[in-house]
Amino acid sequence: MRALRYSIVLALLLVIVILSRCKKDTSDPDVSGTLWNGATPYTFKIPEGFPTPNIPADNPMTVEGIKLGRFLFYDPRLSKDSSMSCGSCHHPRFAFADETPSSKGIHGDQTRRNSMPLFNLAWQQNFFWDGRVTSLEDQALLPVTDQLELDNSWETVVKRLEADSVYPAMFKAAFGPDAITKENAAKAIAQFERSIVSAGSEMDKVVRLKTKTAFDDARARQGMEFFETPVPAGADCFHCHGVQSTAYIMGSLGVLQFSNNGLDKPEDRLIDRGREEVTGNPDDRALFKIPSLRNIALSRPYMHDGSIPDLDSIVEFYNSGGDTTGNTDILLRHPGLGLERNWTIEQKESLLAFLRSLTDYDYISNPDYQDPFDN
Repeated sequence: MRALRYSIVLALLLVIVILSRCKKDTSDPDVSGTLWNGATPYTFKIPEGFPTPNIPADNPMTVEGIKLGRFLFYDPRLSKDSSMSCGSCHHPRFAFADETPSSKGIHGDQTRRNSMPLFNLAWQQNFFWDGRVTSLEDQALLPVTDQLELDNSWETVVKRLEADSVYPAMFKAAFGPDAITKENAAKAIAQFERSIVSAGSEMDKVVRLKTKTAFDDARARQGMEFFETPVPAGADCFHCHGVQSTAYIMGSLGVLQFSNNGLDKPEDRLIDRGREEVTGNPDDRALFKIPSLRNIALSRPYMHDGSIPDLDSIVEFYNSGGDTTGNTDILLRHPGLGLERNWTIEQKESLLAFLRSLTDYDYISNPDYQDPFDN
């Protein structure tokens, strides 16, 4: 009897061992459900002299997430008729901006404002010309459903991605099983956009890194000094676009992020109220985001309405002055000077030479930023 009982126990133990070996290995990254945590961390290289980037804790950058975001950014299937992508209005050769004053959506309608260039977004705190969102994740959601842009629904986008032969595996690698959601799509696009860094211009090599002893155009050094000098002796650009004063970002940072630079006439201020549309504060009327001047030679036309066509015109705009209104930036309304500067031809030429030195050719040709569907 004892021998029979022993045999039964031994048989049960054998069955348990066999079943345990047949059980699916939950340490396998393909089935664990923890792929987001197991994805490959992306090493974000902060350029020397730049501040700490803004990377949200709930969307750490990974190799798989950035790759997925790059595909989504350039995929026309995010639009209703599969004709346009995010990249349609943000071209690398134009510093990820558009060459037209305002881009056209899938129906041929003009969008309200000029497409903003995309680079160094990891250091920005507000997005769109009016700063209506404060995260790249929220920014990535809006163009898809905007009727003037891609005019789609995220429900349709998710279904298309689920039916694709490639995307399910890419989402799984980046975020885990059952990961195809609009939130994860936005996170992936945000990761890709944060990875786009521009820090290799001639100015960087001469001023920041000191790997180059002088500018190719000697006037650029004079132009930088003019750019960084207050009025009346200088152009006084440094308050909004300074070199060291904005930690080499060359645009809005910290407290000073929106400005009325005198571009809009009174009637224009009613057509596009700018920051006021977000805050409801009349004092914010015609205030728009201060963009970075990096790659400015590539990102024409300029301003929120694309009304200034080229570099010569933008320098002349600030030289001649715009329209003074109640909330025109006080940094432009110097006592006794108004908005006019009356720069000499030499001063304007040197300023133009400096602005051209801000072009980063490595950034616009970086293969990691290009359309993957072109390959």
